[in-house]
Amino acid sequence: MRRFITRSVALAAVAALSLTACSTRDGAEEPAAEDTGAAAETEVAAGFAADSLIGVALPSKTSENWVLAGDLFTNGLADAGFEADVQYAGASAPVADQQSQIQAMITKGAKVIIIGAADGGQLSTQVEAAREAGAIVIAYDRLILNTEAVDYYVAYDNFNVGELQGQALLDGMAAKGEGPYTIELFSGSSDDANSAVFFDGAMSVLQPAIDAGEVVVGSGQVEIMQTATAGWKAENAQSRMDSLITSTYSGDVELDGVLSPNDTLARAIITSVQGAGKTLPIVTGQDSEVESVKSIMAGEQYSTINKDTRTLVAAAIQMAVDLSKGVEPQVNDTESYDNGVKVVPAYLLPPQIVTKENAATSYENDPTLFPLTQE
Repeated sequence: MRRFITRSVALAAVAALSLTACSTRDGAEEPAAEDTGAAAETEVAAGFAADSLIGVALPSKTSENWVLAGDLFTNGLADAGFEADVQYAGASAPVADQQSQIQAMITKGAKVIIIGAADGGQLSTQVEAAREAGAIVIAYDRLILNTEAVDYYVAYDNFNVGELQGQALLDGMAAKGEGPYTIELFSGSSDDANSAVFFDGAMSVLQPAIDAGEVVVGSGQVEIMQTATAGWKAENAQSRMDSLITSTYSGDVELDGVLSPNDTLARAIITSVQGAGKTLPIVTGQDSEVESVKSIMAGEQYSTINKDTRTLVAAAIQMAVDLSKGVEPQVNDTESYDNGVKVVPAYLLPPQIVTKENAATSYENDPTLFPLTQE
């Protein structure tokens, strides 16, 4: 099972959308995120004081999971005895903001810097400066590209996220009737390395059905550069869906399904379809956002992906704790995540598909989402 991030340099030179990463995979049967207890191939420092500064650089607050992550890091690092410096990039200049924030964390003497990259392809200078200063860099949720200086990666298995989304789309359409089915494809922001991983995972499931004529992409827009949603912004997804409806789905032409990479975009797509007076298609999502869980229970959005931010933040904090003790953090994948320069040791968590049928059991331990499944 491999998700090599290998095409960033070539595509950056030719793609107008500046796609910075891609993912491919050999085989399809190996289970994701199985904890093998493998040791990282990164040299570990001898430890540091338990009350040291830990920096956390997060992207703009574009979705609920990023907002939640900031609070969890602030509280969790304090509970672990560290001094926490948690920063968000601004919406207008997120890359420049994050570069400055990381540099400031280095100047303050951070021992570990946890980075949810605004653009994983534009932080090499900063993470290399962090290494020179003796800090350890953990890529959080999004892989940092084209540098030796990223030490660890902690994330959900994002290729598997895409696989689950692709299969949910097929399952949801099959439950409504026989094909062939007409679909449209959406992907995330091209400056987020995960966007290509999600898309490639989904297409590994959908492409065979497309090749067999069981599924048709109505607009013919099947390349990630055509399907990308700049900035993960809802208004951009809604505008593109509006255009697709006008160009491809006027009159009685119906749309059976839409591959949406996350919940924010899914709701924007649904709003567009509803505004056009069309029958709602099967729409996928990701992140278990409150409004999307409500939408799923109302029979609008079909699915989301449960990637509990609490668990992911806890895994990143545990890495910092281990490093402070001079212990190698636990990883379970030392082969899959090639950032263009090195294979980054990773700790992967398993995602879970959620539909109306399994929402109650999926969120039974979530005090915010579980009550929504009881309505």
